[in-house]
Amino acid sequence: MKILKIISTVGIALTLLVGCGSNSTSIKTVDTSAKTADASTKEDLSKVKLVIGETGWKTKELGFKEAGLDNTPYKVEYVNFQGGNLQLEAMVASHLDLALTSEIPPIFASQAQNGGNFKIIGIQQGTTLNQELVIPKDSPIKSVADLKGKQVAYVDSTTAHYFLIKMLEKAGLSWSDITPVKLSTSDGLTALVGGKVDALASYGNAIISAKQNGATTLASAKDILSGNFPIEATPDAIADPAKHAAIVDYLERYNKFYEWSRQNEDKWAKITADNTKQPVEQALAILKEGEEQRPSKIIATSKEAISSEQDIADTFTKVGVLKDKVDVSSFWSNSFDDEIKKFSK
Repeated sequence: MKILKIISTVGIALTLLVGCGSNSTSIKTVDTSAKTADASTKEDLSKVKLVIGETGWKTKELGFKEAGLDNTPYKVEYVNFQGGNLQLEAMVASHLDLALTSEIPPIFASQAQNGGNFKIIGIQQGTTLNQELVIPKDSPIKSVADLKGKQVAYVDSTTAHYFLIKMLEKAGLSWSDITPVKLSTSDGLTALVGGKVDALASYGNAIISAKQNGATTLASAKDILSGNFPIEATPDAIADPAKHAAIVDYLERYNKFYEWSRQNEDKWAKITADNTKQPVEQALAILKEGEEQRPSKIIATSKEAISSEQDIADTFTKVGVLKDKVDVSSFWSNSFDDEIKKFSK
């Protein structure tokens, strides 16, 4: 299958939809100095290198640079992936120190070797917009119930997998009532536009590009998903005092980036549009709508967040996607909670 050349994004792509606040005619600034969390001042970070997963385009790399936050006292290397599930696969082999995913990939990754070699150390709270079930131009399908017996593409082990199950249940259908087609974000888009599948459950740039090619929304996941996007670190990175301190500093900078993006929404929308090949007006609208729905910020772990992910795991178990019940609390860690709470008030 020929892959359509697009910039794809993850579950929780989700980093593309960073916050914007009220629009302003003048550019405001936030304090983006190299102030670090207390823990980092006690460690020599000059020899530390953090390898961090990116999804889609270089959101964090370019965002930190534009906001003046890239002057880290440690080295940062970004590695690009199509989805959060692939980031966690890389963690199994210890190729990443830090990742950002939706709630779904950790559930499946926890079943891998060494328990997936990760722990959830915090949450990026963000928008759930632009995660949809779409149909191609001129499709005769009018409702989710019409998908019975149809081929539906989805991205395995991601939010798309989960919200498709929930949408089918609401329409009175089961997973076995459709022909699910497991594809990557780019291949799924190509299949939809090329008429190879009847619908596509996906997110981020895949949905943007699908609509640019005439696709329309059959159902939105905005009220299905929680807006919690787990931040994962390897046990080795958590236990290493210097890397631990560097992660705290990085997450604090990430929070400052969100503050900057809210105060510079026009500039960030232009950068987003240039990298996702969409009109600036559309990028700005998505950013504004996302911020209005749920402001992007880094927050500490909580019982509520763990409960939210447990509900998702139980859903996958109920429909037979997971063979056994998964206790999600086993891969959560509160080792960064106190430090995150200092800068996320």
